[in-house]
Amino acid sequence: MEQQRDDVRLVVGVDDKISVGKAFLLGLQHVLAMDLYIAPIIIAGLLTLDTSSTSFFIQMCFLATGIGTLIQTGFGIRLPVVQGPSYVPIGALAAIGSKLGMAAMIGSIIPGALLMAFVGYPLKWFAKAVRRFIPPLVGGTVIVIVGIALMPTAMANIYNSPGSIGTNSLIAAVSAAVLVACMLLGQKAGKAGTFFRLVSVLIAIFVGTVTAAFFGGVDFSSVKSAAWLSLPKFFPYGAPVFDISAILTMVFVYLIIMIETTGTWFVVSSVTGKELTEERLNRASLGEGLGCFVGALFGGTPMTGYSSNAGLLAVTGVASRMAIMAGGIILIALGLVPKLSAAITCIPEPVINGIFGIVCVAIVTNGLKVILHITIDERNMMVIGLPILLTIAVTVLPKDALQGAPDFVNYILSSNITVGALATLILNQVIPDKKSWAKQGVTAESRS
Repeated sequence: MEQQRDDVRLVVGVDDKISVGKAFLLGLQHVLAMDLYIAPIIIAGLLTLDTSSTSFFIQMCFLATGIGTLIQTGFGIRLPVVQGPSYVPIGALAAIGSKLGMAAMIGSIIPGALLMAFVGYPLKWFAKAVRRFIPPLVGGTVIVIVGIALMPTAMANIYNSPGSIGTNSLIAAVSAAVLVACMLLGQKAGKAGTFFRLVSVLIAIFVGTVTAAFFGGVDFSSVKSAAWLSLPKFFPYGAPVFDISAILTMVFVYLIIMIETTGTWFVVSSVTGKELTEERLNRASLGEGLGCFVGALFGGTPMTGYSSNAGLLAVTGVASRMAIMAGGIILIALGLVPKLSAAITCIPEPVINGIFGIVCVAIVTNGLKVILHITIDERNMMVIGLPILLTIAVTVLPKDALQGAPDFVNYILSSNITVGALATLILNQVIPDKKSWAKQGVTAESRS
């Protein structure tokens, strides 16, 4: 079953058949390692929703994520891609929801989602756009940017979690160290090595949670008070309201989300060795759009391929679509059973983010593998380096610096991944390469 894919040893390949029990076990660690409830919590806070409404909103996001994952993995890109709420539209959704209401917020999501699906099929434009604007140089750089952009998020979440910085850092360090140890043990041949590689994240979460419990950092009281069953319904916030300005805003936001999620697809392609053919890319755009559309019907937010889960493929060596689809089923169950979703949210943030930090390292190194095959001349150095610099610049930009700026500026600068990805795309188009200089009759000597 072990396969070699682009220098990553896969313990379970993309299309390998595994037992149902094993699929759910391996899918569970992808679910446990996700912080997908963070984005809806932030949005709910900005919308000043009460406790019960916030809980319901989070459940619907779990449900939408599960449905989106099944659509994308089963019928869309057909690769082990886990969908999750994107952080990019948080500001836009909060502004629309606060000014126009929740029905208008859902109404703004639907047209852009359908447009995204339509661009994939029947138009088949999406793959042509990717081929034109995202060559390996851009794709590899975007992967590196995704990893670098997420690292400060992981560290900040550790420091800002409830409790002292010292205790949180210790819990995160223990979780990360256990994951690294399991990864190193996974390099050993035989069943023991395979076991540690397969369930490395589950082991790290368990040990990290036990460590947090010693410091009083685990509280399951919310599980006791949560209900056992909560059935979804179509348009829980009323019939959608379609406001043209809100729709145009979200169409632009969807463009940014597609840049973000394409970077994730490059990570998955790099790890699994599966080529992103035009057929696969168009299906991916269709799957992304349909997932966001179906999610909106239940009151969810726009989704994207989760970079952290793409990094987990490299960490665990598990690239099975069956495992990811089992994870999608688990996510749907979390949306229907509040007690389960409450239990997931009880895993201490330092544990999740300690593991998340190691996953970011895996993402960066997979991006570097793509770039290493490219000649790094002065031109390519700028295409790679400047977007990374801009990504870091936006990451450390003070929040109050954007006060008074136009909404679309806030939407772009609210995502360091978006800034880095856009910069890579633009620089690769505007900086001439050797072929362009040659067509103009300019030699290296004349340029110098």
